Amino acid sequence: MDPLTGIAQPELRDIVLFARSRSRPVSADDVAARFHVHRSVARSRLDRLAKAGLLTVGFERRTGRSGPGAGRPAKIYSVPPETSALEFPNRHYDRLFGHLIGSVPEAECARAGAQFARDLAPDETPPDDPSSAAERACEILGRLGFQATVEEAAEGRVTITTPTCPLRPLVVANPEAAAIDRAMWAELVGASSCETCDCLDGDASCKVVLHFDRD
Repeated sequence: MDPLTGIAQPELRDIVLFARSRSRPVSADDVAARFHVHRSVARSRLDRLAKAGLLTVGFERRTGRSGPGAGRPAKIYSVPPETSALEFPNRHYDRLFGHLIGSVPEAECARAGAQFARDLAPDETPPDDPSSAAERACEILGRLGFQATVEEAAEGRVTITTPTCPLRPLVVANPEAAAIDRAMWAELVGASSCETCDCLDGDASCKVVLHFDRD
């Protein structure tokens, strides 16, 4: 099954969006409870999505117990890194974007990224607390179908990981677009600056490090 087939049916597409809205991998029990279907139906649909490459399979103990008597690890499904846009037909917007980006000054790219963030979260102002602002941004992106999770929050800095950053396919195709991506994240959380790592690594999630000025 290819990815387009994997999301052709609404019930499968809904599961993909559900998985992307969660900060942790999902199980058949999670999907069964969310969509009111039998666990075997949920597992079958998750396995179909995994075969299509839209989810990856792993195992973990969710009881916190280990050793004899701990039971079998649960089968879990995670969102894999998404480095290309899923389109039909393929319109090659990444190539068109690449023709444009080289002629745009970096400052203009940053302004475009900040505006795109406001398009994603219109009429919303980030909370003053950096951790709360990052959690809010991840929640907004999750509702839009992009998984993002706050991994670390320290004084003046927050780290987010995201396998499905909204702009990742464009950055992978055109690395010079990273300025747009960084400005988008900084605007979403009200940060003073942003660093991004691993965006071009197809086996890893993007790491977004956001810095906040100390008043």
